[in-house]
Amino acid sequence: MTKQQTRWSQFGVLIIVFFFWGFVAASNDILIPVFKQAFHLSQAESQWVSNAFYIAYAVGSAIYFLYSKISGSDVLNRIGYKNGICLGLVISALGTLLFIPAANLGSFPLMLSGLFVVALGFSLQQIAANPLAIMMGDPSTGAQRLNMAGGVNNFGTTIGPLLVSYAIFGSATASNATADIGNVKTPYLFLGAAFLIVAAILKFSSVPNRLDLDKVAEEEAEDASKLIHRPSVFAYPQLVLGMLAIFLYVGVEVSTAGNLPAYLKQNLGVPTAQVAPFISLFWASLMMGRWTGIPGVMGVQPGLQKALILVFPFLAFAVYLAVNAVAKHDTSQFHLYVVPIAIMAVTALASHGNPARMLKYFAILGMTALAVGMLTSGLLSALAFVCGGLACSVMWPCIFTLAITGLGRHTGTGSSFLIMMIMGGGLVSMFQGWLSEHIGIQLSYLVGFCCFAYLGFYSWFAARQIKAQGIDLEKVATGGGGH
Repeated sequence: MTKQQTRWSQFGVLIIVFFFWGFVAASNDILIPVFKQAFHLSQAESQWVSNAFYIAYAVGSAIYFLYSKISGSDVLNRIGYKNGICLGLVISALGTLLFIPAANLGSFPLMLSGLFVVALGFSLQQIAANPLAIMMGDPSTGAQRLNMAGGVNNFGTTIGPLLVSYAIFGSATASNATADIGNVKTPYLFLGAAFLIVAAILKFSSVPNRLDLDKVAEEEAEDASKLIHRPSVFAYPQLVLGMLAIFLYVGVEVSTAGNLPAYLKQNLGVPTAQVAPFISLFWASLMMGRWTGIPGVMGVQPGLQKALILVFPFLAFAVYLAVNAVAKHDTSQFHLYVVPIAIMAVTALASHGNPARMLKYFAILGMTALAVGMLTSGLLSALAFVCGGLACSVMWPCIFTLAITGLGRHTGTGSSFLIMMIMGGGLVSMFQGWLSEHIGIQLSYLVGFCCFAYLGFYSWFAARQIKAQGIDLEKVATGGGGH
């Protein structure tokens, strides 16, 4: 396998859009308790914030697939991957404009409509950007490259809740602080302007617009003669079960964070205005895990690479502490969080870059974290649930890489179906919210436990299917003879 260098100038421009996805997704967790209080919603009803946002991914992906089917060719193959991202950014910018009448009228349906249109644009961006990130360099470092992009995504998730909380509550930290619903529009209007600026920058950048996907599939294969070019995207089992894996992965990620404010309020007495540091830590945990992928694409010596895998998560934790210090939040209660961070870093190192092995190990971490959260109480229980973010951190690039490996010309369509499954973030979160009203908010995390269990199974299943296509994940992960 011939080693290719990551195209850093192009990749650096591309990962800006990953930041936006994280910023908005994590900010929804601040909107949930705000809307619940302002519009007098039940816990299940408040999860419509997540539901509207993530269902839009399914709708956008369905539109993409149907239009490709009717027109007779894949949309991105026709308009280009870069152009697809730019169009998605413009759609998202239009969605932010709906927050003006929504805030002025105090309308919950209009608020949800704004989030829906923003996410509709995100769906097209993700369909194009994820495979583009994987393929902008050596196939052996595709998962690490997507992991690195995910690290930028989670920088957005770390600061998003803090900035949106500040925009809504101001500097208020008192337990009786209340939100002015009119303040919700401000951060989203700034985001809309940013979407348009980035679309213009991306349009005139050197990011590639076309990809030779069949050639990429041949480069992934250990023996190209064994590579199977199947007539339908659904003929690849790693994709079909990967769709369910994405559904449940996004589901456990969003539901764990989305139901956390209710758990904190009911069990620890934390008021709505003070949940931001906990929510920010959950999303920062994803950044900590994903930063373990950065050394893999830096081209450094193996010994230094291993050391950096252990160090980078703590640098990400330092970013979290710094951002919260600027926001004047007390984070002293989170200092012992370095222990689970260390466990996560060692687990990432033990995975040796193999996406199937990494997914299995982190699924076990997730099951353990949620089990501890359900069986303990107080701050320990809350932090155990937050540790779910560490477990989720590297799962997206692992699942996405496993699901599209070997798809060749079907990569764009396969990607659209994977993005469609992001709707799990809304449906699983809403189901947990409903379940919490029947068995209690703490035990409702059984939902997430079951999601992690399936992801552990998928790691084994996908590895077997890919090996049958002549692709050795062990050699792809280590770069074969190219490193």
